[in-house]
Formats: sequence, structure tokens, C-alpha cells
Amino acid sequence: MYYKTNGVKLYYEKFENKNKPTMLILPGWGNTRKSFYNLINVFKNYYEIYIIDYPGFGNTKFPNKNLTIYDYAEMIIDMMKDLKINNPLIIAHSFGGRIAILLTGYYKVKIEKMIFLDTAGIKPRKSFKQIFRTYLYKALKKIKFLLPKRYRNLYLKKLMLKFGSKDYNNLPNSMKTTFRNIVNEDLKMYLPAISSEVLIIFGKNDLDTPVSDGKIMNNKIKNSALITIPNCGHFCYIDQFYLICDIIYEYLKEDFI
Repeated sequence: MYYKTNGVKLYYEKFENKNKPTMLILPGWGNTRKSFYNLINVFKNYYEIYIIDYPGFGNTKFPNKNLTIYDYAEMIIDMMKDLKINNPLIIAHSFGGRIAILLTGYYKVKIEKMIFLDTAGIKPRKSFKQIFRTYLYKALKKIKFLLPKRYRNLYLKKLMLKFGSKDYNNLPNSMKTTFRNIVNEDLKMYLPAISSEVLIIFGKNDLDTPVSDGKIMNNKIKNSALITIPNCGHFCYIDQFYLICDIIYEYLKEDFI
């Protein structure tokens, strides 16, 4: 099914279960609804579940414009209003957590409970090595003007492959500005304004969003708890699927028993 908002046809799936509480799943960047099918199969008897594909991934095409994280949040807000998704439980992984933080901490959408899985949103301080690489990249970019025009684009492409992140380099050019907009937005300031109850789950071996980010969220979100999971990385709900399902079930069982 599709929901049209702000020039985007947002693909979503609904696992209908009338008279049950509603669950809204917000996947991570680059992932689609399919990565959550196993978890959905566990909880679809207890919840009516909605899950989306973001612009540029799965069945949702990327629009002919650049987006910010606020654009993504407003798409979800519009969808929730029009489809009458009221006060759902939100499960958010990585990038999806950025959206969830804005929904509750900035736009004040009423959400009773949220589960953050390896959530992003804390902009890390750059190390000296990272700062040096940034200045080196900018300096090397200027060298292109010393090259013949026919070699400049090839030079810039090779430079980006050397200095750009894997996620960035794998994106089509139409999405690269949007990616920069998202990762450069620090959402830490919105965490204290979150009034929802939040269970924060992080993999101990997560290199993309380290456990230290989870600790910051736990410290700044008033009604929150942090669980760290051994032997898993950024995709804790895949690496330790059964354990994550058990934790979620224990956390939510009073809501549906």
C-alpha cells in the first residue's frame, strides 16, 4: 500500500489485527520492511502492525529533491494522522530512532512507549585523526583545478571512494546531500523533552552507534532504561533475534495479556 505525502509515495504494509494495540516499526537507513518480518511474525498476534519503506529504499522511490530528518518525521506524522495511527508503540532501529526522537522530543506526538534498537541521533565528536582527514580531503579537492578538465570528475570520484564512508559511497548521487543532512544533525538536545517511556537496547559490539550513545540517551530521557546485549553489533534484532524477542515480550506483556 502507498501513502502520498509531500511529493513522496511512501510504501507501507499493514498487518491487520482489529481491537489490538498498534505497533509502528521504523527501520534503519538502507533497510526495508523485510528485515523485520521475523519480528513481525512473533508480535502480529498481539498488535496491529505498520511498517514502512523510506524514500530510496524498498518500494518507495526517492523524490526529485533533497530531504532533512525533519522531512522524514513530518511524513510519518502525516501518515499517522491520515491513517488514524493513534498512540502506537514505536519500535525504531538506528535511523528510525532519529525519527522517533523528533516525533516525541520535537513535534510532541503522543507516544506512550518506544523501543530503541541501536538508535542513531548522537553526533560523535571528531577525533584528531578524523579532523585531519577532513582537512586533507578538502585540500586534495582543490588540486582538481591543476588537472586537465577531462580528468577532474574521475579524480573527485576516486577521492570520494578513498575518504567517503561506505554508506555514503553506495548511495546514488541524488541521495548524498540528504544523507549528509541527516548524519550532521545532532538530536541530543531533544532527548530531555521526550515524555514517553523508552526501552533502549544496544549491541555491545555496535561500531556504528556505540553503547556510549545509548548511555547518553538513557541519561537524558527521563523515563528510560538501557539494556546492552553481548555478542552482537548494530543489528541486535537480527544477531540476537530470540533474546530481543524475549526482552520485548517481557517489557510489553502487561499491555496485551
